[in-house]
Amino acid sequence: MAIYLSGSLAFDRIMTFPGKFSDHILPEKIHVLNVSFMIETLVEQRGGTAGNIAYSLALLGEKPVILGSVGTDFAPYGEYLAEAGLSEEGIRRSSEQLTAGAYITTDQMNNQITGFNPGAMREPCGYGFPHADPLNDLAVISPGNVEDMATLPARLRALGVRYVFDPGQQLPVLSAEQLLGAITGAYMLVTNDYELALLIKSTGHTKARLLELCPTIITTLSENGSRVETVRSGPAEVFEIPAVPPATVLDPTGAGDAYRAGLIKGLVSGLPVAESARLGATCASFCVECTGTQRHTFDRDAFRKRHMGTFGAFPLS
Repeated sequence: MAIYLSGSLAFDRIMTFPGKFSDHILPEKIHVLNVSFMIETLVEQRGGTAGNIAYSLALLGEKPVILGSVGTDFAPYGEYLAEAGLSEEGIRRSSEQLTAGAYITTDQMNNQITGFNPGAMREPCGYGFPHADPLNDLAVISPGNVEDMATLPARLRALGVRYVFDPGQQLPVLSAEQLLGAITGAYMLVTNDYELALLIKSTGHTKARLLELCPTIITTLSENGSRVETVRSGPAEVFEIPAVPPATVLDPTGAGDAYRAGLIKGLVSGLPVAESARLGATCASFCVECTGTQRHTFDRDAFRKRHMGTFGAFPLS
């Protein structure tokens, strides 16, 4: 059984702004926006959607195959992956580009402004899936190289490998045709509530129609938890999954990726989708307690205790 995790690998430059963005943006001048924010702190860390999800999956005992492209400055990140037992089998190294970089500024209300330099992510991964096992493997298509996001769904369907489609920040650059091509036949669609609204607008399809193309849609709702809607087992079912309370909230960056890791852990463990989403909620709660996307940690006992504190039972043996 393999988890194929397609997406970005990047260095994150995470900045905090001690005020509110809204206090410095004039709605009547939005068409000539020119603002500058004095940053309080700056931290550089490992990031990228694939890297973040892989990090939490490793904490949960899984070793996904990361599919992505990186640059000439990737060596320290690669060393970390090796220490975590994660293979570079699916990672393409560019000899000309730098690794992708995200520049994230968060205000005191947890609003975020992000700039992203794709760097080596402009190059498709080109992984050939030499060991694909249609009966057991699970693939995740998260935000990364656009060509990979557009072509992997058809390749995975041809191989018979189920996949989760998570378009995220790449929604604006994917055409309606590409989005529908990826959603049709997907095992699951995962977005946040804003992304789902944008997806509906971009494709011209209602959520009900999207459920006809993909039998399960998960929508994350930040501090309000997440919603699972599925028609996989017959009539439509909706599960409201509460957020798991963290000990403290320092930084929301990466919480969605941590959620996806817990969700994937549940799916590959054979759990029902709602139970898997509850694992996602627990995993996300650890992420927001730290500044950055790969700084949180937990052991099985801590994870189990926190999960039971909200949901009453722990589904993993």
